[in-house]
Amino acid sequence: MDQARIRVFAVLEEGERLLSRLFNGFIMVLIILNLIAIILESVEDIYTLYQSFFVGFEIFSVAVFSIEYLLRLWVCCEKRAYQDSVRGRLRYMVSFMAMVDLLAILPFYLSMLMGIDTRFLRVLRLLRVFKLTRHFQSLEILMQVIRTEGPVLASALFVLFVLFVLAVLAAGGIYAVEHDIQPDAFGSIPASMWWAIVTLITVGYGDVIPVSGMGRVFAAVITMLGVGMAALPAGIIASGFMREMQKRREIYQSSLREALEDGVITDEEREQLEKVRQHLGLNIDDTKAMNQAELSFLHELQGSQCPHCGEHLFARNDEGQQKG
Repeated sequence: MDQARIRVFAVLEEGERLLSRLFNGFIMVLIILNLIAIILESVEDIYTLYQSFFVGFEIFSVAVFSIEYLLRLWVCCEKRAYQDSVRGRLRYMVSFMAMVDLLAILPFYLSMLMGIDTRFLRVLRLLRVFKLTRHFQSLEILMQVIRTEGPVLASALFVLFVLFVLAVLAAGGIYAVEHDIQPDAFGSIPASMWWAIVTLITVGYGDVIPVSGMGRVFAAVITMLGVGMAALPAGIIASGFMREMQKRREIYQSSLREALEDGVITDEEREQLEKVRQHLGLNIDDTKAMNQAELSFLHELQGSQCPHCGEHLFARNDEGQQKG
């Protein structure tokens, strides 16, 4: 059984073998064909004419994706991060790619168990596009960047919240000014939200515009406010985030160098560094890279020799302490 699992793991995960390349190529083509089918299904004339084909192709695709999901769940224990047969598989099931694989087949099974609008299910099936992240390195890098910069992106969501608050206030203001003149367009605050949003983000489709003098003045103010919110602070916020993250990395690096003064990192120092990392909100992979860089630099120093006398510039005594 273990040998069979290893062979299946090699096909699914080790892309250098011919069989693995053929399998991954087949999955990629199937994903792309699924996206094309989902798009064509949204055209009612095409869907009505070829409904039996679309249904059959969906059943075939779900069968293939389901088998792939179960096989990946079976062989994930071959990875170091998921070696435990039970807990390892549970950890794998909540990983990003496992969730993507599950979402690719979940709408089909939900449609069998629950009465859900088929149009909604078609939209959910578009999530299958994320399965391509396993096969395209650039998409994988993009997802890694998003995971790495998660704390920064979370902080940036506050700007979107401020923009939403301004959109609500703008909708309320234009409703007060224009609702008597244009009851169809600005008859309520929710109806006015469309105008407020497209004006604040400076899209300005022009399908809904104020006609009164006061309304146009108010619209001009909102437009300039939208430009100020979207354009001017963007560079300031981005550079500020970069400076702040760099400052936090320098603080962590300083703590790391203090821990390495004696040439080793004890368990207590390692726990303290982890507390510093969590307090500063740094990504664990980023700090691991910093740790590795500092250790490599320390090893290079320990091997350095004086160009005049030939003695080691850094040597260890019997107690593991460094001396220059």
